[in-house]
Amino acid sequence: MLAAMTFAPLVGALCLLLVPGSATRALRLVTLGTTLAVALMGAVLWGRFDAAVAGPQLVTQAAWFTLPGGAEARFHLGVDGISFLLAVLTAMLMPIVVVSTPGHIRKRVKEFMIWLLVMETGMLGVFLSLDLLLFYFFWEISLVPLYFMLGIWGGERRLYATIKFFLYTLAGSLVMLVAVIALVYRSGTADVLAASEWAAAQPLGVQGWLFSGFALAFAIKVPVFPFHTWLADAHTEAPTSGSVLLAGVLLKMGTYGLLRFGIAMFPAAAVSAAPLFMALGAFGIVYGAFLAMAQTDIKRLVACSSVSHLGYVVLGMFALNAAGLRGGVLQMVNHGLSTGLLFLLIGMIYERRHTRALDQYGGLAASMPVFALLFVLAVLSSVGLPGLNGFVGEWLILLGSFGASPLIGSVAVTGVIFGAIYLLVATRKLLFGPIVHEANRGLADVTPRELTTALPIVVLFFWIGIAPNSFLNKTAKSLDVVIERIDAARDQLAADSQPSSDALVLEEVPR
Repeated sequence: MLAAMTFAPLVGALCLLLVPGSATRALRLVTLGTTLAVALMGAVLWGRFDAAVAGPQLVTQAAWFTLPGGAEARFHLGVDGISFLLAVLTAMLMPIVVVSTPGHIRKRVKEFMIWLLVMETGMLGVFLSLDLLLFYFFWEISLVPLYFMLGIWGGERRLYATIKFFLYTLAGSLVMLVAVIALVYRSGTADVLAASEWAAAQPLGVQGWLFSGFALAFAIKVPVFPFHTWLADAHTEAPTSGSVLLAGVLLKMGTYGLLRFGIAMFPAAAVSAAPLFMALGAFGIVYGAFLAMAQTDIKRLVACSSVSHLGYVVLGMFALNAAGLRGGVLQMVNHGLSTGLLFLLIGMIYERRHTRALDQYGGLAASMPVFALLFVLAVLSSVGLPGLNGFVGEWLILLGSFGASPLIGSVAVTGVIFGAIYLLVATRKLLFGPIVHEANRGLADVTPRELTTALPIVVLFFWIGIAPNSFLNKTAKSLDVVIERIDAARDQLAADSQPSSDALVLEEVPR
């Protein structure tokens, strides 16, 4: 089923090649049907996934090619608690993105739909791959479509944003390629599970070098400060659907990689690097909030908020305890939902007014009450209102960070206040007060099509907020295995730092 789920979008993309470019309705229907089929498989996956099993489930394996030295690269797919929620999130978001495209994609529709489907195959492959070379293959596949989405369908500064995105992406991909080659060469296997067992047993020096290669590549992708500068430009210039997928899924490839190929694979190196990553996460929370406060472009404001919110994910994961890890994984999903809906809503008003400047709005709640309700719900989700999805993940992250470092936790918790400030101020400027610009007075409220894209996300806001254990329990067993590795690595590092018994006896012998 995982193979069908991964490659169904690619089959749909091939089918689109047979549809004339002028038949835009047929192109959209084929794309929507394909993504709905994948979403249905995601729903089946939700029902079939056994939360009591820690290891990979629904595994598919087949020989791919043999490497020098006898190691074998395999077509190896599987899903566990680390990847499960992100795979389902990807399958769920894609039909929503397709339904949103008529509002902002009117030229070269055929090419855009093909790239959307290719991107879905790449994203699902990243989360489901259990072979290092297969993972890298899907990683590269998933990034190519965004390059074209930015360059062809982007805004006025799309060329600058595209080149910047390409350079950062290229740097991260090359560093990760070196790390993958080194790991496969040293371990003698391309299997993720076998390589993880080998890597976890290595001394800190070996783990440290390999961890550095993977961690740098994924830190660029998240992005962690100081690699964040490409994100705001990419978000701002991307079409609405590109921004939704970038925030909802593509950025999570970085945080997923840090967990799967950083913390879980090199636990001793992760323990040693944890203070640095926690500090960068906490700094990113506050710095991203201040960046957002300074923005006058509503889309760029939400883009900068991603730097802040993803800082929470990095902070929670590198707290290296149960609360932080579980909160970090849940917050990946929460950020994808809340920020994804914000970008959808910003796209709706941009299609009506063709401006993203906050000072061009005001009073929209009077002319667009349904839009105003949806926007307020998305903002309250982002700031972590109890009862909505953002609260539980954020609370667990802060709990875990205080357990690991009260000082860093104290810095991070200020981001809750700053986040509320810039989002609520932007909400007031956008929705409330008198209507100053007459163009805002007659704006049409959300259409049924637009409402269709927003309602599933709102339902998930309340589902996760009211019954978070239905999501947290899916990840618990797999994360418990990661925590056991971390604890074993801590014990080994502590033992290595102690002088041996022979050395103690020698020191006591008088000269």
